[in-house]
Amino acid sequence: MCGIVGISAETNVAAEIYDSLLMLQHRGQDAAGMVVCDSDDKLQSRKSMGYVRDVFQQRHMSKLIGNYGIGHVRYPTAGGAGKEFAQPMYVNSPYGISLAHNGNLTNSTELGKQLFHAEMRHLNTDSDSEVLLNIFAHELGKQREIYPSAKHIFRAVTKTHRRCDGAYAVLALITGHGILAFRDNNGIRPLSIGIRQGKTRDEYIIASEDALFESQGFKKLRDVEPGEAIFIDKKGNFFSQQCAEMPQQRPCIFEYVYFSRPDSKIDEISVYKARMRMGSRLANLIKKQNPNHDIDVVIPIPDSSTTAALQLAVDLNVPYREGFVKNRYIGRTFIMPYQEERRKSVRRKLNILDLEFEGKNVLLVDDSIVRGTTSKKIIQMAKEAGANKVYFASAAPAIKYQNLYGIDMPATSELIASNRTDEQVAKEIGADWLIYQTLDDLIASCKEGNPEIKEFETSIFTGEYITPLGENYLQELEISRQDEVKAQREKAKAN
Repeated sequence: MCGIVGISAETNVAAEIYDSLLMLQHRGQDAAGMVVCDSDDKLQSRKSMGYVRDVFQQRHMSKLIGNYGIGHVRYPTAGGAGKEFAQPMYVNSPYGISLAHNGNLTNSTELGKQLFHAEMRHLNTDSDSEVLLNIFAHELGKQREIYPSAKHIFRAVTKTHRRCDGAYAVLALITGHGILAFRDNNGIRPLSIGIRQGKTRDEYIIASEDALFESQGFKKLRDVEPGEAIFIDKKGNFFSQQCAEMPQQRPCIFEYVYFSRPDSKIDEISVYKARMRMGSRLANLIKKQNPNHDIDVVIPIPDSSTTAALQLAVDLNVPYREGFVKNRYIGRTFIMPYQEERRKSVRRKLNILDLEFEGKNVLLVDDSIVRGTTSKKIIQMAKEAGANKVYFASAAPAIKYQNLYGIDMPATSELIASNRTDEQVAKEIGADWLIYQTLDDLIASCKEGNPEIKEFETSIFTGEYITPLGENYLQELEISRQDEVKAQREKAKAN
């Protein structure tokens, strides 16, 4: 998962892009980058490994001068985790194009071969983002326009859509011309537009989430439609066009469960309200399955489950308590690369308040259960704190399959629910009782916020993928995502 932002304004935008990236930090903690374009059509850029606050020091910011630019925060999904994979990525022809990408192409291997053999383009990494950049650059170069108009740029996006499969929300800075944004024809990954009035013209922001708009003085204009392209030229003129042949709105439902900020709206669905409804529906399921429950207290696993847990407690008429104190300077355990690192991180990240557990039957609520590593450790901590019984509720259904669209899920064999019943999962993590949200209830919780959305991307729960897959793609991905393989790859690189 990654976060992207682009701003076009009358004055220097670097500071605002920096602040925006800070608010998108939850979407990627591996690397950060930014590129801006000045009045002489010169690019200034900075990218490196690490958190936003570490990548950009004052000495860097003072050199980032330009009135339009794009930024990116990353954690690795496709490709490696070195500095060379940090974004935005750049290609010099045509014009000089920088690209920031959130998502994952499912036919990147085939496209990479095409780029080399038919189009004679060299790829420096195995990143699907570099593939996407070169596909778009090639299609734009074929327009043979020294001064491309929005028409030419949109034509290149249309051809890019025809060639690329998978999920992609994209921001591209075309040097000397402006900022381009486009979204895959299913709208799997989110992208929103904001607007504010400058002194002489409208100013625009485009980002993965709209929660950051207000802090920068922007008001949300709308979401980018699936398959749509937006172009804002260097003078601030706004152009848009539908570039996909058969667009459908099928956003990733895990955005609402886990990834997005609660103060964001994704495709007009409030993440906060969706999580409230998840909690309410989960409470109804508990009442149905266990009407005589003996739950004394409801405690969330902070932070993404907090909203659902609070509403669940209200509907069950059971006290809600915050039994864990979170160290907010530790990264999100879900996106940490290796099992051992995740295991150690749980203790560093969460301190427990013994008084909320001692002698009580506790219902712990989390957004989801992936490997079970975090859940198992937290349940152990609760029992060590004196809990009588520890029940566990997941606001999402059981995760049984890989995600192909920009979420670095582990190999299927490493998903705790992939080959276990609910009872077996409960035993494995040490819970006295376990309950999952149903998929129907999860979909209903999100769909209520925008009834116009007829379908969500739910493949991690169903194994049904909504885009074409490259040859042997699933098999290759299964191998590459195993923790052991990742560790070997990083060791080899270090040597």
